Amino acid sequence: MEIMKKGDKVRIIRMDDSNGKDQQARQMNGRVVTVKFIDGIGQIHLEESGLALIPGVDEFVYVDQQGAHPLLK
Repeated sequence: MEIMKKGDKVRIIRMDDSNGKDQQARQMNGRVVTVKFIDGIGQIHLEESGLALIPGVDEFVYVDQQGAHPLLK
C-alpha cells in the first residue's frame, strides 16, 4: 500500500455521509484535499475540514503531479 504523509493530496470520490445525515461529508465529494495527519488507527485527517477519511469506508484516490491514482493495496 502507498504510504501517505502530511501535505499529500487526495481526491475524494465519496465520503460516507451516514445515509444522508452528514451534510459536511457529502459536500467534500469531488474535492482535492490535503492530508493534515494520519492517526493511530489509520484515519486520514484533512486540512480543509475537521473530517477524516476512513480507508475501506470512504472512496478516494491519491493525487500526484501526474494526476489521480488509486491507492495500491
